[in-house]
Amino acid sequence: MDVLRPTLVKIGGRIYRKNLIQEQAYQHEEEEEDFCAGPSDCADEPCDAFVVEETEKGFQCRVEVPSPLYKYIIGKKGETKKRLETETRTSISIPKPGVEGEIVITGQHRGGVISARTRIDVLLDSFRKKQPFTHFLSFALNQPTIQEKFLQFKEEVLEKCSKDHGVSSSLFQNPAKLHLTLGTLVLLNEQETQKACDLLQRCKEDFVDQIAGGKPLTVEVAGVEYMNDDPAMTDVLYAKVHMKDGSDRLQVIADQLVERFVASGLMLKEWDRVKLHATVMNTLFRKDPSAEERNNTMTGKSSFKERESFNGRNILKLFENFYFGEVQLDSVRLSQRFSSDASGYYATSGQLTFS
Repeated sequence: MDVLRPTLVKIGGRIYRKNLIQEQAYQHEEEEEDFCAGPSDCADEPCDAFVVEETEKGFQCRVEVPSPLYKYIIGKKGETKKRLETETRTSISIPKPGVEGEIVITGQHRGGVISARTRIDVLLDSFRKKQPFTHFLSFALNQPTIQEKFLQFKEEVLEKCSKDHGVSSSLFQNPAKLHLTLGTLVLLNEQETQKACDLLQRCKEDFVDQIAGGKPLTVEVAGVEYMNDDPAMTDVLYAKVHMKDGSDRLQVIADQLVERFVASGLMLKEWDRVKLHATVMNTLFRKDPSAEERNNTMTGKSSFKERESFNGRNILKLFENFYFGEVQLDSVRLSQRFSSDASGYYATSGQLTFS
């Protein structure tokens, strides 16, 4: 890292510099990262991003943290926690592993408590971004007519293109899980899942009902396209989706939903606009039929390594305008990754209905 141009992290309207410390890997062989407030120490500045309470013995601050993230505050053999406490002259109380609760920071000096809280926030923000996503906002496209046409598409592709490099039945989506992904989320406990569900309902009241008019959206799924630059080395082949009436209402709803979720901190911004697509073939499915691609680079341990592409040129030529059918979209779902409901679609943690 260039020490004169360190990586900057923005959290809660404040800018911090990130100092990378190379240490022995902790648990999943991750680098432990340490942070300092910048350009000057937070302890010397007023901080209204969180509440610091005065007590008989000094000051304290509480922060809600999902239990899977405790380990990043504790560090290997408790080293991260000890260093935070020593450098900020505070005491940090963390619930037992697996027990949801609050981390409590106490100290004799308000500035020390603020400094410890700030550094914990930056650590959590960094490591949260490394977690594999757990949920995603989706439109289900698994209606029987679409599934039937998809299976026809699969059969014809294998009949006409099976000799093309990398093309096999293992590439195809599970027809029961056909969907549009709007964006991915990392929700690490019930409280965060409920927050996402509540936000969906506010979006319904604030703008979705007005745009959809209280009725399902009629869309057509037709034509195929590929994600990367070279069709001879395709990773993802998807079906294109558009409103039957030619309007952009589906795009507007998708973009505004993602904008709201990004603003709430529940979702990371990946693109300026949502790319409306329904994955039909994906090389991730070779090793993991339940895989779900992220809109860009996945967080956590990436399964893109050793990913074998396929030659999609003939598929694109022969099925360029393949018609998968018409479907009524009546809800946006908060779908759980690696799950299934009675219909075979992803289990739903919450949903926003149009009617």
